Amino acid sequence: MDAHYTIVIADDHPLFRNDLFQSVHMAISGATLLEADSLTSLLALLEKEPDVDLLLLDLKMPGANGMSGLIQLRSQYPDLPIVVISASEETSVIRQVHSHGAFGFIPKSSDMRALIQSLNQVLDGEPVFPDGLGEVDAEYHALTERIAALTPQQYKVLGMLADGLLNKQIAYELNVSEATIKAHMTAIFRKLDVKNRTQAVILLQQMDLAP
Repeated sequence: MDAHYTIVIADDHPLFRNDLFQSVHMAISGATLLEADSLTSLLALLEKEPDVDLLLLDLKMPGANGMSGLIQLRSQYPDLPIVVISASEETSVIRQVHSHGAFGFIPKSSDMRALIQSLNQVLDGEPVFPDGLGEVDAEYHALTERIAALTPQQYKVLGMLADGLLNKQIAYELNVSEATIKAHMTAIFRKLDVKNRTQAVILLQQMDLAP
């Protein structure tokens, strides 16, 4: 495939990132390849590069708690095609990835020929998912909708909440007032339809988003 594309590879393992880099070069002649090794660096890159054609995303990177990174990216960049490339190949994980709006799922165990074929399929506009995923549970889908309603800053606060930080600790980390964090907490609880911190953490655990 010779068309010019800008593709971001987001993975915190340098060796796998390099292997994927080589595979993408083989699959797509002349592609511009960019790299990120954490959710923070990825979000900064996407802010500077508005014309990315494809994001290849690892689920387990610093700053991304399970599916939360994918949910945040889909919320902020709804038009960006995201293909998850992960070592977690359980059907339940792939089903969640599909539910959260990814354009495809490629197992890290794929050989180079299968990887190149999948990449070409995606860039031709065809999603790539294994057969037999089935439907996502309606209750789970409702939870994902609530998570997707959070703003980027609320995601950060929620992640720190899951890490067990107190309001004043979160305020210090984000360099804002404790009153601001309390306002964020109120908004988070309302959007998640929970009454307190404990219920919010339980909800995250139900969605496999907690660290």
